Amino acid sequence: MRELWARLDPSLPEGRKREFIQSTKGLCSAYVAEEADVGLLRELGVGRIVSSDGGDIILLQRPSEIGIRRAKGTKVCAEFEISSREDEAKILEALKEGVDYIILRCSDWSIIPLENIIAQAHGRGAIIAPVADAEGARLALQVLEIGVDGILVENRDPAAILETQRILSSVRTRAPEKKVAEKLALKEAKVENTKPLGLGARVCVDTCDLMREGEGALIGCQSSHLFLIQAEVYENPYVEPRPFRVNAGPAAQYILCPGGRTRYLSELKAGEEILIVNRDGEFRTVNICRTKIEWRPMILIEASCDGSLGKVIVQNAETIRLVTPDGSKSISELKPGDRLLVHMEEGGRHFGILVKEEMVIEK
Repeated sequence: MRELWARLDPSLPEGRKREFIQSTKGLCSAYVAEEADVGLLRELGVGRIVSSDGGDIILLQRPSEIGIRRAKGTKVCAEFEISSREDEAKILEALKEGVDYIILRCSDWSIIPLENIIAQAHGRGAIIAPVADAEGARLALQVLEIGVDGILVENRDPAAILETQRILSSVRTRAPEKKVAEKLALKEAKVENTKPLGLGARVCVDTCDLMREGEGALIGCQSSHLFLIQAEVYENPYVEPRPFRVNAGPAAQYILCPGGRTRYLSELKAGEEILIVNRDGEFRTVNICRTKIEWRPMILIEASCDGSLGKVIVQNAETIRLVTPDGSKSISELKPGDRLLVHMEEGGRHFGILVKEEMVIEK
C-alpha cells in the first residue's frame, strides 16, 4: 500500500494547524513536522510523525547519522535534493546503509531522476515524492509503471490531501494489485445480416496503450447495443499489427467511455479517455494518442440479443475483427448465426449520459 504523507507548515498559526490536522488525519499515514509541532500532533492523535527529534521516524539532518540511528532500532528518513549523477550516488549509498525512507526532491527535471532512482533502488527503501497537488502525485505514481512508494503533499489546503488520496486509490500501474476487479456485463448476440455499404468517414482510435487478443472498445450505432471491436493485434501478410489501434467505424457511432458515458467517435481528441474491454468484461481506462478519419468502404452488421436488434458499422476490410465468446472473427468471415459479444444498456442518452427513464428509439 502506497503511503500518503503531509508536511505541516510551521508558519501557520496554531489554530490553522489544528484545523489542518483534524481535516486530514484520517487520510494521512504520516506527518512531516518541525520538532516544535510534535506535541500538537501527539495531542491530536495522528498516526506516525516524521521529525528530526521526537518523531516515530527520525528525519535525519545529515546522512552520516544513518548508521547511528539504525543501530538504535529507529526508523530513519533522509531528505535529498537531486540535480546531478553525484546526488544519485549519495542516495543509493544511503539506501545501501539501510535508510527506511527517502524524500526525493527534484530540483529541475522531475521525471528522469525519479526513473533512475526507482530503477536502481526499488524495494531497497521507500521513495517518497514531494508534490504540490494531485496531478503531481498522479505523475510520480506512474513513473516506470512502478511509481514511487509514497507521496508527500506540501500544500496548506486540506482539499489537496483529499484529492491526492483519491489519486492514490485510483491510479493504474502495471502492478498486479491494481488489476481492476469490476466487470462490464457482456452478452452473446446472433448475427442476423451483413450488408456492404458505400464510402464513409471512419475513425481509427489510436491509444497510448497496447492491447492484446480479445481486447478492444465497445462501439455501436445504438447506445443500447455496443459491440466489442477488437484492436488490430493480428499479424497478416500485408499489414503490420497495430495493437494500439481500434478501427472503430463511422464518426457518428457511439463508443463507451469512463463512468458509463458514451461519446460520438467524431468528438474524441488526443489526451481524452476511453474504456478498453476484454471478452471477460474486465476493463481499464486508456488515453487517446490520436484519432484518424479517412474515407473507406463500410459494412453494416446486424445482430439480435434478448429479442432486440443491434447494429454496428465498420470498415469493410479483413483486418477488422469483432470479439466472439471464444475468439474473434474478421468481418470478411461473418455469416448469419455467428455469435458476437455485446454490452447492452436500457434507456436513452442525454449528451452521452444514461437516463433510464427517458425513452429513445434508435433504428
